[in-house]
Amino acid sequence: MRICRRRNVAWLGVGCLLCHTVLSAVAQTERGDKPPPSAATAPADFRSRNFLMHTDLTADEAKQLLERLETMLELISAYWARVPAGIIECYVVKDLANWPPGSIPAEGMPQILAGAGVTITNKLSQGFAFVARSVVYSVAKRGTPQHEAVHAYCGQMFGTTGPVWYSEGMAEMGKYWRKDDKSVQCDDYVIDYLKSSEPKSLNEIVNGKEFTGDSWQNYAWRWALCHLLANNTNYAAQFRPLGLALLKKELTSFEQVYGAMAPEIMFEYRFFLKHLEQGYRADLCSWDWNKKWRTLKGSVTVTAKLRADRGWQASGALMAGGARYQYKATGAWRLGKEEPDLAADGAPDDGAGRLTAAVLATSDEEGQEYLLSKEFKLGAEGTFKAPAAGKLYLRCRDAWGQLADNQGTMTVKLKVQGKKK
Repeated sequence: MRICRRRNVAWLGVGCLLCHTVLSAVAQTERGDKPPPSAATAPADFRSRNFLMHTDLTADEAKQLLERLETMLELISAYWARVPAGIIECYVVKDLANWPPGSIPAEGMPQILAGAGVTITNKLSQGFAFVARSVVYSVAKRGTPQHEAVHAYCGQMFGTTGPVWYSEGMAEMGKYWRKDDKSVQCDDYVIDYLKSSEPKSLNEIVNGKEFTGDSWQNYAWRWALCHLLANNTNYAAQFRPLGLALLKKELTSFEQVYGAMAPEIMFEYRFFLKHLEQGYRADLCSWDWNKKWRTLKGSVTVTAKLRADRGWQASGALMAGGARYQYKATGAWRLGKEEPDLAADGAPDDGAGRLTAAVLATSDEEGQEYLLSKEFKLGAEGTFKAPAAGKLYLRCRDAWGQLADNQGTMTVKLKVQGKKK
């Protein structure tokens, strides 16, 4: 949750006002003006490069949290290409009973009492110039400090955190982000909820009458959309500049950026929710919408080269519903660095690593909705009957959250089955 207070003032003296506030807080800490701790769990101050944290966490717990916060800040500042400016002050509460009365500013108490968090940003501006200072108030659990720290960074760097769907979606991403890891790493209850619920439409998420702090369920939908768009190779290149424009309050919208891609985004969004699990890689499971396709007839042969560490991959072969096709697969892949090589028939015990297929069709001539057939097994060589007219996609059969460590490739040749003599 974030609250942004704005005041339009003459620029003269603004910098001094905020600097005085920060320096006074630091000076009080250094002089020891706070009551001396009465127990090992009494609140204490801990510092890192970009954070000043008041907390009743143990010294080891505080150090670990600061390391996570600094790592998260490094990642989001690289993503938004804005070097952090100014210290982010945080009140992080493990047990409110450890805090003397009045030691936490009143503005942060309601959310802490509710077991949540809030970021208060005070902004002084004149025209396009501004200075802002954010203070985080947060419980210590469930990644709440990381979530609020994203709001604090945006507040200080941009003077705003953007519309609710983007602000809260990116803050949820911030609490889950790990260095050099694009996989899904969120709370299990979030995955369980998203997979068991009817998907909320993109319009509901982006344009719904929702507000900060409304419900963890709404936060889950915002996270899902932001995670997909930030990591899927079809949409990531547009998502970052869209976000920056929203943060800068430039005239743009989700519809302006992604309107032409609506059918593809909706299909991939639903696919993401259906197969969501820990370790899922939206970049590896991005669909290839730009592949050139050929109708298989006569002696026409299509060759597809597949990677073991990808989701559904375009074969380039257009299927006629009910027609029969021949295929042959050569090569080897493995389901992990230390796993044995497998041919396209997969493992003999459970079929893991088997060459698998599905047909993607559209519901009408205008292609406004994509429909994916049920998955069907192939193997090293044989024939199959196309379950529907459409585009043939192929993959190495493996759990959706375990693709990243797969290795190897398979080459598949496809053609219409010849008539029996």
